[in-house]
Amino acid sequence: MSKLLTTLCACAGIAFASTAGAATMSSDAYSAEKNRISADYKAAKEQCKSLSGNAKDICVEQAKAKEKIAKADLEASYKGTEKARYDARIAHAEADYAVAKEKCDDFSGNQKDVCVKEAKAAQVKAKADAKVAHVATNANETAAVKRDDARKDAAEDKRDAEYKVAVEKCDSLSGDPKDQCVKNAKVRYGKT
Repeated sequence: MSKLLTTLCACAGIAFASTAGAATMSSDAYSAEKNRISADYKAAKEQCKSLSGNAKDICVEQAKAKEKIAKADLEASYKGTEKARYDARIAHAEADYAVAKEKCDDFSGNQKDVCVKEAKAAQVKAKADAKVAHVATNANETAAVKRDDARKDAAEDKRDAEYKVAVEKCDSLSGDPKDQCVKNAKVRYGKT
């Protein structure tokens, strides 16, 4: 069962990674994709009707999970925000857990208990990984903004210092040449 959960989590990560870098989409494409997801869900759920017992329950849970993941990935792609990508990661974790937990109903006693605990552990791990990725991305964005602000401040400080040097050099002149020198320095260093 552990290999199954690991495989599910890996597949979910790969599926999400393929949408993570995608650009946002148009509202028409979003609407069309949403309709396709609903149609796929209905078709998958219809296929489950021929099954019985826990096999049917697993089939229905897999159809629900596939729909939930597809919708979350669609939202992430459409919105293109870190929050939407985080929500998609959480949706993957919850959907994978629901399917894995349903599969545990095939067991009984301690074997079922272990299966449920493994499923829960995989869900907790996936959610924790999603949170770490979310926080790291936000920290990187914050750091990038701070770095850009620092660069702008540094460039402004350098320009101010160079301007002061240019104006100081103008002090050796007098009259119109000095005025023209100061004027040129103001233009050159954006002090107009």
